[in-house]
Order: sequence, then C-alpha cells, then structure tokens
Amino acid sequence: MTRAIGLGQSCDRFEMKYLYLLICVMFPLTLQAQSAGFTLSAPPEVRDTGFLKHLLPRFSLKHGVRITLVDQGGDVVIGDNGIAVFAGPDRVWYITATAQDGPALFTEWLLSDIGKRTVESFKPDGTAIFSSQIAPETVDVELIFDGDPVRGETLSLTHCGRCHVINYSNRMNGMGQTPSFALMRTFDDWYDRFAAFYVLNPHPSFTQLEDITEPFAAHLPPAIVPLEITQDELEHILSYVATIAPADLGAPLQSQ
Repeated sequence: MTRAIGLGQSCDRFEMKYLYLLICVMFPLTLQAQSAGFTLSAPPEVRDTGFLKHLLPRFSLKHGVRITLVDQGGDVVIGDNGIAVFAGPDRVWYITATAQDGPALFTEWLLSDIGKRTVESFKPDGTAIFSSQIAPETVDVELIFDGDPVRGETLSLTHCGRCHVINYSNRMNGMGQTPSFALMRTFDDWYDRFAAFYVLNPHPSFTQLEDITEPFAAHLPPAIVPLEITQDELEHILSYVATIAPADLGAPLQSQ
C-alpha cells in the first residue's frame, strides 16, 4: 500500500515537471516579450495629440510589454525614417526599431489589423486624427533629353510623317486611323511608347533601328519602304516630341 502511494506521488512529480518543460518550450517568445520592456520616442506633433496615451497601453495590455516614453533615442523611434505605419495630420509617420523582441513585436502589432484599428479608433473630438491608410508615395521623374529637337522635328516629318500628323505643317498628310503626335503626348506613358515604338505594332514589320533590331527575314520583306534610323536619331525625335504640347481634348463628356 505504502509502495503504491509512493509510486503515485513520483508519477505526479514527473507529470508536473513534464508540464513545466512543455510550457517553456511552447511559449519562449511570449515569455521573452513579457519580460523585456523598451523605450519609445516621438516628436511633439505626435505626443501632444494624446495619441500615444491611447495607443501604447492597448499594446501593453495585449502583450504584457511595458513601454517607457523618452524624449529622443528610444528603442522605437517614430519620425521620418523607417517603415511607414500611419498618417496624419498632413504627413506620413515612420517607425524604426531595434532588433530586440519588444520593439519588433510592437512594429508587427502596428502593422496588423488590430493595430490599424487601434490607430483609427483614436478620435478625441469625434474625428480620427491619424489613419492607418497610407497612400503610396509618388516620385516626380524629370526626363532629360540629350538630342536636338530641331533635328528631331525634321526626322519626325521624314520618317513618321508618312502615317502620323507631326505638327501643323503636315496636318493634311497623316493616315486617318493613326494618332497624331500631339494626341499621343496626352498619354501617361507617351515616352515609353515613343522610345520603344520599333517593337510596337505595326512598326516591327518595316522598322530597322541600328544595332537594336534584327534584319528582316528574307522571306518576309517589308511591304512598304523601310524606316531606318539610328539610336542618335531616335534621341533627336524624343527631344522634339518632348516639346510638343499635349492635344487639348476638351472636358470629359457629361451624361444628361
């Protein structure tokens, strides 16, 4: 009887040790995150709104990680660099974080659905100040042309004027179904279209760009006089096209 009780107690102790070991193996990251607090710094434009008093306690309650605000140089920094996390007012805010578990977890939480909802729910006067919806940034690209637009006009009239209206001087010579240069200048991708025109139908069947295109197949000669230009001549044409004002297509049609 005594031996049976002793054996039962040994089994109980073994089960408790096994359970403890299992918990430690299954939840190491959670235990580390809960034991590691971190610091956070943000500019006055964010702090003075009261936003952080709304945001940080909710993260801490969810993950058991304490965040201490500091004036600058925190483990997490909200500012102008890093990963875009929220917007407002009138700008996008970014976050940089150290490689520690707590800062990494905070960044992941901010980008999660629940983090985004927390950002959106900050409405001190009934209106959200910050938004998790960040519009993609646009970068203005300035095109620089090295060609001669005067030569480009001559080349355009010579090579392209057979089908396209180039300008006022050949306004009666273009083919009816081909767009004018001024019309094509209204396209957002006008530069790409002109720069790679030789691969866009119907041009490959009659166009030769020196050192770029393959010679015409012997059994498929061009049906019209070939258009043969050099890369420098194409650069002149591009420089000219860049000077053409886009056609005025008028206001969009309005349904009645």
